[in-house]
Amino acid sequence: MVSLAPLLSLPCLEDDLARVEKALLANVRTGDPFLAEVASHLITAGGKRLRPALAVAVGELGGGPADDDVIMGAVAVELVHLGSLYHDDVMDEARTRRNVDSVNARWGNLVAILAGDFLLARASEIAASLGTEVAGLLAATIGKLCEGQVRELAQTFDVTRSEESYLLSISGKTAALMATACRVGAITAGIDRPGIQALTEFGEQVGMVFQIVDDILDVVATDEELGKPAGNDLVEGVYTLPVIRALAASESAEELRRLLGSPLERDEVDAARSIIRSNGAVGAAIDVARRYAGSSAEALSALPAGGEGGARVMAALASLGDHLIENIPVYA
Repeated sequence: MVSLAPLLSLPCLEDDLARVEKALLANVRTGDPFLAEVASHLITAGGKRLRPALAVAVGELGGGPADDDVIMGAVAVELVHLGSLYHDDVMDEARTRRNVDSVNARWGNLVAILAGDFLLARASEIAASLGTEVAGLLAATIGKLCEGQVRELAQTFDVTRSEESYLLSISGKTAALMATACRVGAITAGIDRPGIQALTEFGEQVGMVFQIVDDILDVVATDEELGKPAGNDLVEGVYTLPVIRALAASESAEELRRLLGSPLERDEVDAARSIIRSNGAVGAAIDVARRYAGSSAEALSALPAGGEGGARVMAALASLGDHLIENIPVYA
């Protein structure tokens, strides 16, 4: 339910993202029809395409329209994201993703794991074709994704999880790939080194916003709005920023603590979500997201706009963090 209106409303991105979509499907084709079907399952289901949108938007700052290297860089980043989703759904035993059956629900865990590996391999192959810097960057990013996920898994059902630990985890499992999307877009577009660094910093900061907002939505949104079961983080024992803030609050903290620490039934999930929504924790988490949104916009401030088209792209990027926050629904 996260809206990317500031980016997707840019006329210059429409053709680029259509090229990305076509290239995504082309690069999961294989001689095995079954593997091709499984590998393309979440591509055809749709999705926000935030990571390739960031890559091609940054590519436009290089003088656009995006050339083939920018498009393929965007595809590589999205394939890493998709591969990680296949693996995440196995770990979470998720039944749905993007309002369709998850790959593991339809074909089983073994198929989902192997198909996820296939997508990561395809991403690595594309990255290698773009040069050693992009190849090394993507490999390092996959490592960061794993590190962030392991940090999270190590603290499941831990009611003492700290805010610092949470932020460190999401910087790896989410923000690292957002930063890489921007960096790949900048490298393949030929942007200078100071610009590459600034855009990488932007991607990291806006990635933090994205994950915090996603975690807030798990507490305040409905199943239909999310396209997956709401409150699933609580079921899995992943205590995110609004939960951590609620546990630190004086009001209702003990009641919440008694619920958490072990797997929850559906009525317990609903009760926990109600407590978190009622004691100011969501607002406190939004405040943290706003700080990262401000940092993301600030990272762009030293970059030249590069003409009227570049100015529109810069404005859309700079407003993205705030826009993600504004899309959090009113809750009760």
